[in-house]
Amino acid sequence: MRIGLDVSGGDFAPTANLDGVALAMAELTDSIFYLFGDKEEIENHASYKKLNEQRAVIVHAPDKISYNDHPARAVIKKPKSSIAIGLQWLASRKIDAFASTGNTGAMLVGSIYKITTIPGIFRPCITSTLPTINGDKTVLLDVGSNADCKPDVLSQFAILGSIYAKHVFSKKKPRVALLNIGEEESKGNLLTIAAHELMKSQDEINFIGNIEGRELFSGKADVIVCDGFTGNIVLKQAEGIFSLMKKRGISDEYFDSFNYENYGGTPILGVRGNVIIGHGISNDIAIKNMLLHSYEVASSGLAKKIKKAFK
Repeated sequence: MRIGLDVSGGDFAPTANLDGVALAMAELTDSIFYLFGDKEEIENHASYKKLNEQRAVIVHAPDKISYNDHPARAVIKKPKSSIAIGLQWLASRKIDAFASTGNTGAMLVGSIYKITTIPGIFRPCITSTLPTINGDKTVLLDVGSNADCKPDVLSQFAILGSIYAKHVFSKKKPRVALLNIGEEESKGNLLTIAAHELMKSQDEINFIGNIEGRELFSGKADVIVCDGFTGNIVLKQAEGIFSLMKKRGISDEYFDSFNYENYGGTPILGVRGNVIIGHGISNDIAIKNMLLHSYEVASSGLAKKIKKAFK
């Protein structure tokens, strides 16, 4: 497997990224890692010297896209950046997956611009993995890339999330639910009422109806659909719960699973390649898990399966 990493992305780059590669190398023994960033900076870094050089290929990308750069213009204005070159390599099939903890907007827009959207997809989206009380995982989407959605977009998210849960998390018949303020079909705003009507008529998914916020972590559904505005608030709330418990010195096996390090990254669903986005504050453990998930997503052939489903 050929896995690309934006070494320049994230708050703790390049140290955390290179240390994360070292950890991932120990587990992904059949993979080659392509490191996109400033060649001189990487070669002179102490963490690079820990890597197996036969399995670490540096791709010179001297420019960096910061969090302050405009997402819609960054990739075009900085064609020699690690994100731009990494996405170009993925588009050219020189690598099987590309991961970054850098500017999320630039990764999303760059993916649409360089990788292009799968025909039939209204809007690509990003997901998050929610830990459930029974030790399982629930896919939540969208979590920030589409703040405003129409009903047909939400119904398409349901299909994307179902394909992701089936092929990456091995759910044979994923249970899909719509996040709402009540279980009844008549509950909600104009968006969720209309989306419910569309989703219950879709043969491609196993739709179980509405789900309320109190059941997000219950394991009742394998996929939960919402607009990106709502999903991002849910995601930040989960991160906040974990942070508050740590500040108060409370340790709990279940709530410890809220730690973002455990999940590393999430794919952009709806583009032609395997693009993985990680948290900007990722440390070496989170980077390792992002790379492991990149391997899982690429191995599953997720992008190809989504393309086939939308033919």
